[in-house]
This record gives sequence, C-alpha cells and structure tokens, in this order.
Amino acid sequence: MVSFIAYIRKEEGSDYGVEFPDVPGCVTAGRTLDEARAMAAEALAGHFAMLEAEGEPVPVPSTMEALKGDPDQADAVLILVDLPPDFLKAERVNVMLPRHLLGRIDAASGGNRSRFLVDAAEQKLTR
Repeated sequence: MVSFIAYIRKEEGSDYGVEFPDVPGCVTAGRTLDEARAMAAEALAGHFAMLEAEGEPVPVPSTMEALKGDPDQADAVLILVDLPPDFLKAERVNVMLPRHLLGRIDAASGGNRSRFLVDAAEQKLTR
C-alpha cells in the first residue's frame, strides 16, 4: 500500500480542509474528521486517475520527516492517506458501441479510444 501525506486543518465555522503537499491542486473537505479522511482518499484516487488518463506521472510521496517542519503548515495536522497499489492498474473491458458512435470516437480521439473514454467518463462523473 502506498500512503501520501495530507495536511488537515479546521478553522472556526468551516469544514475540515485537506490538501496534499505532493499533489498540487488535490484538495477536499468534510464536515467531520472521518468524512474529511474518506473524502481525502477519494480525492487522491480521482486525481491520480486523471493524471494517468492524461499520461502524466503519479508523484512520489514525501516522507513525514521531510514535511514536518514546514512553517506554512504549523496550524495543520499531518495524516496518511492510503492508496491501494492496484488502484492505477488498467483493466481491460469489453464494451459494445454503435458503429457510427465508434467512428466518431475514433475521429475525435486521435487514435486512442481508451484515453477518450476515460476522459469522457471522468468528465461525466465529476459533475
């Protein structure tokens, strides 16, 4: 199992906010600490799925030792968020599509049907 460090903090009158120092732009929140931790795992998995679909590398996690003294994060608590090692493993599936739709996908995808379908699914599922 791979773990990434997240900063979690709560300001008065707000939810628990979570951010990942090794994954810029990956942030989430939750009303309770447990919800914030669960949302952090979901946000991290979704962010990495997006990176994978775009052909971008998944960052290497920092160590607690490397992050513990950051003065900009003095009000935050460090938590570990686990990512299952097989999460990013691609899985082959067999789907049926109308021929005319497949032709349109091929024309729009530049020859990479899988990436096109992953991008379309991510876009639809994040609304």
